[in-house]
Amino acid sequence: MANHKSSKKRIRRNARRAEINGARMSRIRTFVKKIELALQDGNAEEAEIAFKNAQPEIHRGVSKGILHKNTASRKLSRLSSRIKAVKAA
Repeated sequence: MANHKSSKKRIRRNARRAEINGARMSRIRTFVKKIELALQDGNAEEAEIAFKNAQPEIHRGVSKGILHKNTASRKLSRLSSRIKAVKAA
């Protein structure tokens, strides 16, 4: 257990940040899930619209420090290629 004033403050701050970061990550997952569902249904147009909406959200996660930039790029790249494959089929 924390004994110093600064370490107690740090615990409070970490709890607040964890709540905010959790909400942001949940929001990103929801956007990605919309793309996944559209791809599952084979609806490329809907998936593309969902992808365009998810892109800024994922990049915002990078700027806020929730996601690593390479992780975000990898996710976007893989989703993009899956949308492209559904379009071709």
